[in-house]
Amino acid sequence: MFSNFLIGLREGLEASLVVCILIAYLVKTGNKNKLVPIWIGVGIAVVVSLAFGAGLEFGSQEMTFKAQEALGGSLSIISVGLVTWMVFWMRRTARHLKTELHGKLDAALSMGTGALVATALLAVGREGLETSLFVWRAVHAADDGWHPMIGAFLGIAAAVVLGWLFYRGALRINLSKFFTWTGGMLVIVAAGVLAYGVHDLQEAEFLGGIHNQAFDISATIPPDSWYGTLLKGTFNFQPDPTVLQITVWALYLIPTLALFLAPVGFGRSVRATDQKAQKATDEKPEADSAGDGARDGDGAVHDGERVRDGARRAGSGAGGNQV
Repeated sequence: MFSNFLIGLREGLEASLVVCILIAYLVKTGNKNKLVPIWIGVGIAVVVSLAFGAGLEFGSQEMTFKAQEALGGSLSIISVGLVTWMVFWMRRTARHLKTELHGKLDAALSMGTGALVATALLAVGREGLETSLFVWRAVHAADDGWHPMIGAFLGIAAAVVLGWLFYRGALRINLSKFFTWTGGMLVIVAAGVLAYGVHDLQEAEFLGGIHNQAFDISATIPPDSWYGTLLKGTFNFQPDPTVLQITVWALYLIPTLALFLAPVGFGRSVRATDQKAQKATDEKPEADSAGDGARDGDGAVHDGERVRDGARRAGSGAGGNQV
């Protein structure tokens, strides 16, 4: 339930912030009459997201067991990819999100009502589709009835309230830290979903090694205990994973979390430092050549002065003989 609350809160807050930025910009620029197309786009995005989730749920019920497992495993991998892209995208563009949305909205205003609807639909619909897919996969992985759905809806409701408070100026938090903490938690949750997806593909016989268990601690952490259910619902913990599950979990979690928690400009800073060092190295021979040229020029000047001094002395001597 907690993991789905986190998903709903994170994705819902992103969508709420997008809507708040769009509405605030229209109001401040004197385009308050253009708010209706924005709300139409938001409404369409919500309906499409709910329909997508319903299609996943009811469409998969008509399949055979192996087909369901194959679909679930494939969608788990897709949802993990989408969530990973989302958390890194938000980490990279959060500072410039407002400017980017303002630019898109200016273009939409010049194109008409349909463009405004499309702008809101695409901005919110992307978050909605990601939420539907990830929550659907997490609900099936947790196998805890409707509790995960309740968690997701509570998270979305909290995100809507927070978005409204942001718009009214009644609440201020450090969004950078918020998205960093929630993004890190989502990476951990995504690692569990990925491992569970691999298990589904093993049960569908798309992947081998279903009987090659890494360990079995079911006696220590029973799956039906309250703490076993909590771990499964939060992190998709499984007390008897296969070797392939553990391998995929570690190969995803360790490098992804390390990259996510690294400073934002770390890679660019290193490259910039290397480029500056290379530039300094390239410019040094040019400076030395210029210095040699300058020294040669100074020598020529001194030689010219000595020639002129000699000529003056010769002229003076000639003048004295004539007198």
